[in-house]
Amino acid sequence: MLKINRENLKSSHQLTWFIIDFVMLGLLILNLALIIWDSIYNFIAVQNLLKDYAPAIQELYHPIHERFIFYDLIFVSIFLGEFVLRWGYSIKARVYDRWYFYPFIHWYDLVGCIPVGSLRFLRVLRIISIIYRLHQYKIIDFTSTRLYRFVIFYYEAFMEELSDRIVLKVLSGVQDEVKRGSPLFERIQHDILFPRREMLSDWLSERVAQAAKQGYIPNRGALRVYLENRVDHALKQNLELSRLKYLPVVGPTIQDTLENAVGDIVANVVHQILDDLASSTNHAFIEDIVNVFLPDPAQGLTEDREKEALITLILEVIDAIKAQVHVKHWRENLP
Repeated sequence: MLKINRENLKSSHQLTWFIIDFVMLGLLILNLALIIWDSIYNFIAVQNLLKDYAPAIQELYHPIHERFIFYDLIFVSIFLGEFVLRWGYSIKARVYDRWYFYPFIHWYDLVGCIPVGSLRFLRVLRIISIIYRLHQYKIIDFTSTRLYRFVIFYYEAFMEELSDRIVLKVLSGVQDEVKRGSPLFERIQHDILFPRREMLSDWLSERVAQAAKQGYIPNRGALRVYLENRVDHALKQNLELSRLKYLPVVGPTIQDTLENAVGDIVANVVHQILDDLASSTNHAFIEDIVNVFLPDPAQGLTEDREKEALITLILEVIDAIKAQVHVKHWRENLP
């Protein structure tokens, strides 16, 4: 059911324009209803039917039908008057960059005022524009109506079908380019990524350091305990090390010493690695990794086998994307 937000209506500074919109909306609906009725009445069979079963209505309306153009021009004069009023206001308020833009933007208002045949039904566009304007200013609310839900559902279904076809067409074109051995990926690597290796190294270095600081430093103690426990458990499972305890006198001592030493070494190595990653000194390490993935083009192109594997991987990824695009989400919301 249509809702009218009276609070927004009262608080709006454009109350006068909203009142005009409601009046024009009523006149447009009345005018279109008369046009439709007159088009139906124009059939002789309808006139004879009314003459036989409702002669009072036929006698009352027939003079209006004969002079319908006159009555329609009364509506047209009101519509044109409102059009000129809004045009003048748009010039005064500098709504558009040029004073003559308004009639071009609202062309349907002018064309719909031509009292000729089907052009009259362009006044429906004027109704839609008024309703949209009132809805945009939250004066009326159509979102809760069945008509709105019906229209928006099939609009979204249509847009999803259309966009899916476009995306599938584009992805199929990309696959064809890859299969033909398009130099796109070499261009991306050599012309786009390689000149920005330093920027990528700086960015990755900063991100790795930040991740290490946030994830490692607050949990340093817990991580050390975990590593020592895991190393201790692994050493106890080691058959060769467990045999040391059978040595007379010094066996258990040697075993405990080795377990503690290995646990400390592993924990210290891991902690040192994470400390290095969390500091600015990780830049050289990250830069080496980036150089491995983005080698200098002068060093030669990727081997054919690696290129074929890369192309196969890209094609499989695109196939997976196409399969996902084929999923019709709008069908899940069918009423």
